Amino acid sequence: MDVYSELAERLLQVEAELRAMQLWELNSPPAEAMASTEPFALDQLRFSQWLQFVFLPRMNLMIETESPLPASCSIAPMAEECFKAESINGAAMVAHLAAIDGLLTQN
Repeated sequence: MDVYSELAERLLQVEAELRAMQLWELNSPPAEAMASTEPFALDQLRFSQWLQFVFLPRMNLMIETESPLPASCSIAPMAEECFKAESINGAAMVAHLAAIDGLLTQN
């Protein structure tokens, strides 16, 4: 399986887990929140919102256009910290994100 196909599968797992955790939102945050330049847009978005509205669309676009993927990725530790701070059991999500981190970092 090529890296784009594997990444696409992993992103579907992240989406499914967001839905299972009941963190999936129907409405996009306001444009000004989406324009944040802070890492993970934490000044404007919750981490789960960043995953849904920033990370997933950007990565899916990279897959669709077969754009070069990031040389390294380290999202799982941030997820772990954010979910801990919000008292959310995010172990499954952290595992999915760690798999993505490993996939992108090895390439």
